[in-house]
Amino acid sequence: MKKIFVTGGAGYIGSHVVRDLGKKGYDVLIYDNLSTGHEWAVLSGRLVKGDLADKSFLDEVIKDFKPDAVMHFAALIQVEESVREPLKYFRNNTANAMNLLEVMLENRIKNFIFSSTAAVYGIPDKLPVNEDVPMNPTNPYGESKAMVEQMLSDLSNASDFNYIALRYFNVAGADSQGRIGQAYKESTHLITRALKTAKGELPKLLIFGADYMTSDGTCIRDYIHVDDLSVAHILTLDYLSDNGKSRVFNCGYGHGYSVREVVQAAKKVTGIDFRTEETGRRDGDSPALLADSSRLKAELNWKPKHDDLGYIIKTAWEWEKKLDTILNKCTGDK
Repeated sequence: MKKIFVTGGAGYIGSHVVRDLGKKGYDVLIYDNLSTGHEWAVLSGRLVKGDLADKSFLDEVIKDFKPDAVMHFAALIQVEESVREPLKYFRNNTANAMNLLEVMLENRIKNFIFSSTAAVYGIPDKLPVNEDVPMNPTNPYGESKAMVEQMLSDLSNASDFNYIALRYFNVAGADSQGRIGQAYKESTHLITRALKTAKGELPKLLIFGADYMTSDGTCIRDYIHVDDLSVAHILTLDYLSDNGKSRVFNCGYGHGYSVREVVQAAKKVTGIDFRTEETGRRDGDSPALLADSSRLKAELNWKPKHDDLGYIIKTAWEWEKKLDTILNKCTGDK
């Protein structure tokens, strides 16, 4: 398996995986509409600008490239926005995924790696949560991803189509060499927003909900470094190459940090005592989400290297400090 078609490969997570695919010698074609991705973030392979809603162009590109596998990262990811604009999420995340799957089948491509989310679990009764817990999303974002997972399961049961769904917990951090990282126009990620507050880009960091049944009243999340997540994607290709069957894997470290703990860690790393303010809960938020990733470790021999909140924030901070220069340079080049 040498030729990999990557949707959303110019975005945050996709660009890190594309980087590692290049290191491994894969022939990579990136398909991205650049709505949240950036050309400069593509460190290997070739980029084609295109939208998954354009099924005829998508078919043309895939037919010409003839990939051995498809990695699908292209999606909208903001929970709060999905509650306000649910159809936007079902159109982009679910309908566009179906377009991609139909084109794959028409071109006899039978290996698929899907970027899923812990949001499919909703509010689980037991933590850490394993992959056998039924999906029960509490917001349209999670629902849009769960629908794709159901399509994949049905498709796999009906044919020789094989897929891997990787359910991400909270992805954070940046490339250790500072080449790529989060660069969303309006990021909703806690660590990124904390660092932007430390930089002075935001006047204060809002803490959404301080009355949850957790140790300090704020939400708890399992934070995974983007480099460890990228390694998991490379391992899935090895697994499918060895005729591995369709599987679902959690991607997280199995323990979490509260919002307040993340804030304190960010203040320590940056050395800046930025302002925070408590406000009401956001619709669709779960009090706590922690991953049981034992299946990923056992079946794919995944060995995370960056299970350290300080390191995660440090790499994100080093990236955040140089992001403005990169964006200004790219704007000037145009």
